[in-house]
Amino acid sequence: MTKIIRFLALVILVLASLTIKAQSINLLWCNDMGRNGYYDQKACAAAMGNLAEKVGIQAVIAVGDIHHFNGVQSVNDPLWRTNYEDIYSHPELMCFWYPVLGNHEYRGNTQAVLDYSKVSRRWRFEKRYYTKVFSKKGCTLRIVFLDTTPLIDKYRNDSITYPDAHKQDRDAELRWLDETLKNAHEDWVIVVGHHPIYAQTDKPEYERLDMQKYVQPILKRYHNVAVYGCGHIHSFQYIQKKGDDIAYWVNTAAALARPVSPIDGTQWCSPSTGFTLIQATKQQLSLSAMDKDGKTLYTLNKSKEVKK
Repeated sequence: MTKIIRFLALVILVLASLTIKAQSINLLWCNDMGRNGYYDQKACAAAMGNLAEKVGIQAVIAVGDIHHFNGVQSVNDPLWRTNYEDIYSHPELMCFWYPVLGNHEYRGNTQAVLDYSKVSRRWRFEKRYYTKVFSKKGCTLRIVFLDTTPLIDKYRNDSITYPDAHKQDRDAELRWLDETLKNAHEDWVIVVGHHPIYAQTDKPEYERLDMQKYVQPILKRYHNVAVYGCGHIHSFQYIQKKGDDIAYWVNTAAALARPVSPIDGTQWCSPSTGFTLIQATKQQLSLSAMDKDGKTLYTLNKSKEVKK
């Protein structure tokens, strides 16, 4: 009898896994990961691979700071192996990766990060800001990828440390964002960039104030953005402000995390390292915070009625 019960339990788990694979768009999301495999980076990468094998993923989004501390100098920089290729080597992570630049990439040669698309089949990064639509079972999910470092005055005004930031046309990116969201009619829209709009952090407040000044008004304009997601802070944070329909999700570091505490609007936070699992159907969008062992710490669910 015990063997039969165990067998039935195994069958139920397999069927549940197949249902997840069949019904939802599944994406993994990591950032602040480039630590040459040290701290929790290898453990997080292993957990990502194991989860990808379980649920089946379409892609990975990498929201900046793939390379600490000073970016890379070329497509042949050894950091591509020690920060990326040798770490995220699980077979299920050999899917497309959609990155954005972080402030640490801007300390080096940012064009080399884009040009790595010519070296790696899975590195899909042809423009500094872009959008991608994922679909499955009639559900559509648009992710809008922003290049946030040049949007913030701190980086634009420091051409010694961040030599490529001031060269980027901030107004052109903001016009593109406005036009993209104006024409976004998918079931779900998520906008991601490396820097937060809201977060508890010791980092300078003017970073977030610039994001609130330049980006947030556009996100609110068309009432179609479900989530704004970022990295940079090295902790999990879910912030929902009163009167604001947008969920602000800070994804933690995939290597080295920092302490965190609640602020106004904080619904949940954690100092754990890890990554996020994004799942979408026409009825529901879910963001699950996963720790370095693959354990679900918290899940944010956004639901909507589907017109028949």
